[in-house]
Amino acid sequence: MSVNPAPVSPPFAGPFALATLSAPDGPAFPALVTPDEHVVDLRTALDDDRLTVRRLLEDWAAVLPRLRTLAGDGTVEREPLAGFRVHAPVEPRQVFQSGANYRQHVIDLHVAHRAPGDDRPEDERRAEAAELMDRRAEEDLPYVFIGLPSAITGPYDDVVLPGWAEKPDWELELAAVIGRPAHRVTVEEALEHVAGYTIANDLTDRATVFRRDMPQIGTDWLRSKNAPGFTPLGPWIVPAESIADPGDLRLVLKLNGETMQNESTKDMIFDVARMVSYASQTARLLPGDLVLTGSPAGNGMHWGRLLRDGDVMDGSISGLGAQRTRCVAEVAS
Repeated sequence: MSVNPAPVSPPFAGPFALATLSAPDGPAFPALVTPDEHVVDLRTALDDDRLTVRRLLEDWAAVLPRLRTLAGDGTVEREPLAGFRVHAPVEPRQVFQSGANYRQHVIDLHVAHRAPGDDRPEDERRAEAAELMDRRAEEDLPYVFIGLPSAITGPYDDVVLPGWAEKPDWELELAAVIGRPAHRVTVEEALEHVAGYTIANDLTDRATVFRRDMPQIGTDWLRSKNAPGFTPLGPWIVPAESIADPGDLRLVLKLNGETMQNESTKDMIFDVARMVSYASQTARLLPGDLVLTGSPAGNGMHWGRLLRDGDVMDGSISGLGAQRTRCVAEVAS
């Protein structure tokens, strides 16, 4: 199920954003969306029936000026956004996820995931976590791992909670969208490879994060994060040039109308440039790839309240719009 929410004004920063849309029973197509909630079909405007958002990003330097022109051209045919379904804005080849990148969030998780037999007072464990964060920042070692594109779903689609997921949790995140291949780029060069930004909610089953059968192996991100639909994405890709400072954006997640996460990207230990640069030291980042930058404090483990059937999550990031997803329990076959 996918239902577009009521319009938000303005829906994003800047003169336009990119989206992937479809008419009822029609194929998905790349679109330019304007702040007044109208749509330009980029297949027609750029005369390419096979066009996708990812193909746009593969030629981002050449395409961007044309998109600016289209956004300001009042003679180009436009249709109301309300008549279309909004999908995840891009199909990436690679998804780079990040953990432990918001200082307060890491401290909260450190306290919540107390090791068996660790009976130290909470303030002592918090101090230990704070010291660990300071050391990580000094050593310049972000925590990056790989997610699956198959976990991505649309920004207004229902999220199915698998029957095996005992502790499904939300994680609202700023996602950088790559627009130029990046391999072994410096921190100073990194943002030149970012085409834009979007919203991701990187759901996690807390019960399966750590392997119970072999604790020494550590984390199991495959099972805990990559169920189908566990990464609601979008609604838009907002060009980087429209976001003045990705290091000063407000992330807010509401659960059934109650605010659970409300933090600035200022609390990130490693900013976007450092995350992109770090991932590129090992991997070759490709146009359309996503670099998720971690989630702030306020997850379900902190509140002692995990996701349930019927829950509605509203996630927003300043300048990037908002997504709304409803949780539904998996139907036994």
